[in-house]
Amino acid sequence: MTKPVYNLPPPGPPARFSPDFGRRVLLTVDTEEEFDWEGPFTRDRHGLRHVPRLRNFQEFCEAQEIVPSYLIDWPIANSAVAKDILGDAVARGTAEVGIQLHPWVNPPFDEEVDERNSYAGNLPPDLERAKFLQLRDAIAKNFGANPQLYRAGRYGFGSSTTQLLREAGVGVDTSFRPLFDYRKGHGPDFADYPLEPFWLDGEMSVLELPLTTVYWGMLRRQGRLLYPALSRMPRMRGIAARLGMLERIPLTPEGTTVDDAIRGLDMAIDDGLPLIVLSFHSPSLALGHTPYVETDDDLDALYDWFRAVFAYLGQHGIRPTTVAEIMQSVAV
Repeated sequence: MTKPVYNLPPPGPPARFSPDFGRRVLLTVDTEEEFDWEGPFTRDRHGLRHVPRLRNFQEFCEAQEIVPSYLIDWPIANSAVAKDILGDAVARGTAEVGIQLHPWVNPPFDEEVDERNSYAGNLPPDLERAKFLQLRDAIAKNFGANPQLYRAGRYGFGSSTTQLLREAGVGVDTSFRPLFDYRKGHGPDFADYPLEPFWLDGEMSVLELPLTTVYWGMLRRQGRLLYPALSRMPRMRGIAARLGMLERIPLTPEGTTVDDAIRGLDMAIDDGLPLIVLSFHSPSLALGHTPYVETDDDLDALYDWFRAVFAYLGQHGIRPTTVAEIMQSVAV
């Protein structure tokens, strides 16, 4: 099988929103099976034991007046429990569903299972398309919604993905993770992409909503130049962060403390980002499925993180939004 080299599209025009949109925050959930994050990729060694916990999280979001966007992959799309929980929330308008492609568990199974092929963008375009369309159709059938948001699993957006989304009528992507470079593991390089939403094509048919990561510290304005060098020297990177010189802060409860998140939010607010995109993985809703939630205290901390972050954003007039609202508010 020919394995193309990543060639991401350059950023298109920045997105512009209607004046009444203001500044918003979108909560996305990588809604996926449990698997061994340290082990090899497999077709069948995964579980769905955490799925009932989605009900607790959805109830939490509704109490906070947050409409989460659940990015669903193949095992979740075919889970009766997930269908019951999320399908009901979608029908009531208190949740949205989108698409998340994990190629190694998503038919058709025509590729070798390895790290390189875990990025959908490394697959031949016809195979990427076939997997994507099967997943899209399963979500539409089982959850009663036409998904309009996509995230490539492991952020594996490829050179053919924009055209695929355009042809499939999926108008919004959230696969790009600015300030991160995954080339070492055969993935894409997002290091130089903007934090603000932008169009992926000149036709303005596919909107990119990058996951929010910021640089913090006295040298943050030089972060895109300096951080790649620091990333090759973990000890120096830690020293730079402790001295308040330069630190990269992804806005996720997985590995980012509340205090760090607040510092990151201050940077995003200071930079005038029109949209902040938060994310985490659904297996973190139960103990022992990700490195981030291993004890009851860890799980309590995850929920406390969301309480604190949304409260802080609310103090700054930044309200939760939805993909539907974003699509209605963006100017074409």
